Amino acid sequence: MESFLNWVSGLVWNQYFIYCFLATGLGFTIATRCVQVTHLKDMFHYMFNRETSKSGVSSFQAISLSLGSRIGTGNIAGVATAIALGGPGAVFWMWVMAFFGAATSFIETTLAQIYKSKIDGEYRGGPPFYIEKGLGFKKYALVYAALTIVANGFFLMNIQSNTIAVSVKAAFSIHPMFIGAFLVILFSLVIFGGVKRIAKTAELLVPIMAIGYMIVCFIVLFANASAIPDVFSLIISSAFGADATFGGIIGSAIAWGVQRGFFSNAAGSGGETYEGAAAEVSHPAKQGLVQSLAVYFDTWVICSASAFMILMTGMFNVNNENSGQLVTNIPGVEAGAVYVQLSIDQVLPGFGYTFLVISLFFFCFTTMISYYYKSETSLAFITRKWKRGTSTAVKILKFLILVFVFTGTAVASSIAWTLGDIGLGGMAYLNILVLILLFKPALKVLKDFNEQKKAGKDPVFDPLKLGIKHADFWEKEYIQEEEKRKAQ
Repeated sequence: MESFLNWVSGLVWNQYFIYCFLATGLGFTIATRCVQVTHLKDMFHYMFNRETSKSGVSSFQAISLSLGSRIGTGNIAGVATAIALGGPGAVFWMWVMAFFGAATSFIETTLAQIYKSKIDGEYRGGPPFYIEKGLGFKKYALVYAALTIVANGFFLMNIQSNTIAVSVKAAFSIHPMFIGAFLVILFSLVIFGGVKRIAKTAELLVPIMAIGYMIVCFIVLFANASAIPDVFSLIISSAFGADATFGGIIGSAIAWGVQRGFFSNAAGSGGETYEGAAAEVSHPAKQGLVQSLAVYFDTWVICSASAFMILMTGMFNVNNENSGQLVTNIPGVEAGAVYVQLSIDQVLPGFGYTFLVISLFFFCFTTMISYYYKSETSLAFITRKWKRGTSTAVKILKFLILVFVFTGTAVASSIAWTLGDIGLGGMAYLNILVLILLFKPALKVLKDFNEQKKAGKDPVFDPLKLGIKHADFWEKEYIQEEEKRKAQ
């Protein structure tokens, strides 16, 4: 079974698919005139928007939800795996993936905002919505929605609960069954409280976990500050095959850097657009910019911090399937979160293990919350026209997800990761084609945003003026706002 899953994963993550993602990101960077650089100031400005409503969440809550999804075990174990299989050069290609991914994230999140809907009094949006409204591919949209439920609610959820169980068992010798039961109870308290509670939980936990992790990272980096230039040099030289040790695995460096970079920030999969669509903003481009910033923070900050700790302390091995064992600094240690633990222990003896367990718990739990939100929104899309049975379908989804949260603590880690790669890769396959076909409305929105900003206005979106069809929510909102202005 495991060999079959590995074969499927290899089929999904082939080199053509990987290069396609880089090429698409490059194309969007050119088409938007490097929006991920020219609008950095706007990204930070709109990120702290706290405006909310009964139907939507604030931009800060939306990015917290998104970061809660992005910042997970991939930022720790994923980085370690990329280095172990692709060498230090993989880190550079993670950076490249994030740079181009920020442009891709702007396009897909802006589309999610343009074509969002209000369902049962709450803003809902994401790939199923813009696939149906923007392209008119109804069956394709349903397939994507169903895949999102399976990939996020079941496959990827397994990785997070499994990571928590493995780390807690290793640290405190607690049986996975008890860990699973605890996670089910804690998770239930969040998901049965509705979207608002989910957003508020993310808004509280995500900044705390990110700041706590970065404080410890800075302590380790400061203690090894003299090694930073050498680490930079090692990453760059390895990325382009110039390093004597890692020069022969440049292909692996690119493949693993892009794959693990994508797993971490997921820009282009469509999975990170659901939260952005729920934000209360006056113009779609605002949240598109905010979500672009999330990609930078996830990869350039959190992933880089993990990578630098690992490389500057030398707590890593590199074993390429073609070249064999290239570096053995820590014999007998498998690639994973333990690389980071050992790095921290070099500076703070005995602290690394406990800190890693706590970090992984928060990282994974907030990711689980976001995965549930995506699954629920996808189900809302599927059932939005049902006259009966919607509430029952949601209850069934919650029950099934809780089952997978529990069973994920017992499944083999290798199987959990392989299933996650297959699920995320499948979503990306479907979404990247849609983005290539549908990116023009996002470019119109960006141009309109820039023109209004240049005129000194706070951008307000009018889809009719731009000739964008089927943006039903915004059409109603703009008409209502105009009527209010005239009445005043």
